[in-house]
Amino acid sequence: MTAPSRSAYAVVVVGAGIIGLYIAYHLARAGAGPVLVIDRGFLSSGASGRNGGGVRQQWETRATVRLARESVAAYRRFGRDFGYNIWFRQSGYLFLAETDVELARLRGVHDLVVSEGLPSQVLDASGVARLLDGIAPGSVVGGTYLATDGTLYPFPAVWGVYEAARALGVEVALGVEALGVEAPDGRVVAVVTNRGRVTTPVVVNAAGGWSAEFSRRAGLAVPNVATRHEILATEPLKPFLDPMVVRASDGLYFSQTMRGEIVGGLTLRNGSGIEAGMPSSPRFLKEMSRALVRLVPRLGAVGVLRAWSGFYDDTPDGFPVIGEDPRQKGFVHANGFGGHGFMLAPAVSLRAAHAVMGEPVDLDPNAFSPARFLTNDRPTSVERLQLG
Repeated sequence: MTAPSRSAYAVVVVGAGIIGLYIAYHLARAGAGPVLVIDRGFLSSGASGRNGGGVRQQWETRATVRLARESVAAYRRFGRDFGYNIWFRQSGYLFLAETDVELARLRGVHDLVVSEGLPSQVLDASGVARLLDGIAPGSVVGGTYLATDGTLYPFPAVWGVYEAARALGVEVALGVEALGVEAPDGRVVAVVTNRGRVTTPVVVNAAGGWSAEFSRRAGLAVPNVATRHEILATEPLKPFLDPMVVRASDGLYFSQTMRGEIVGGLTLRNGSGIEAGMPSSPRFLKEMSRALVRLVPRLGAVGVLRAWSGFYDDTPDGFPVIGEDPRQKGFVHANGFGGHGFMLAPAVSLRAAHAVMGEPVDLDPNAFSPARFLTNDRPTSVERLQLG
């Protein structure tokens, strides 16, 4: 546990995951004044250290495709920018369709992605089989594939941004929990922590699965819901799989690491909220194993080495929440990324930093602003491709 060294900061960021650290890095580069990042756990204790490492540009809305494309470009140059090798492999994302209805939906995604200049492909069942060796005959009717999507190792990415932010003067205090916000007259003046009160005019909520809880502690009602998702890793196998594979029907996803392990998860209906913690369950192991073996029978004899879980931070429309809350001046949201904060981190964190500094942000407020949830109007668009 490391207590803050000062009593006052220009900005306090709550959450030392990839989003919070990236925001602090951008703020420090812009000379935003002393920046403090606090986290209730250790580095990578949240979703940033518990995800499958997938980075894709296949989405249902143009805004998300553009943010993802920008993030892919940033991850390609990450080694040059931060001096850490994140083992970013652009070996593609393969989406699977079991029915013609699902394939039609994926074709719509394909059309949008192609219109943004990305080389997406629509595949029939034989085309899928060429990319997924050993797939069960008749298990899919087709799919889509984008070769410039890929996977990375989350831990060196977190450490790279962490070290770069600290080198610019950002202070990171771990084991420090944000208990609330002082905001007389609707304006932030301080953050209250378990290590004392910290004066600041700006607080950034980048707490991931805990973001809704922190917003409530600040007196703000938000629609974010934390849901637990589980992942497993198998023993190493001889390399046979290049792309990340995602099945549209149930959210099954898996890829093969450079060490040969199969790493993946499956969407289950777990209870919402953070109270149950982040355990793994026998139910997940059983259902994930069944799903994998039915799709790729050759995996039937493979042993599971470990399993874990983490939280998605979901919003009703599938878009993240970025920007200042109109109910509390100085309270800036950078949350609601579902399970895809790592995918979008480089691009969205830059926008969040601009919002902190009061600069224009090139995001549609109807899709990204926290104000969109303060009316009864239905969202103008919805991002539903919250898989893998």
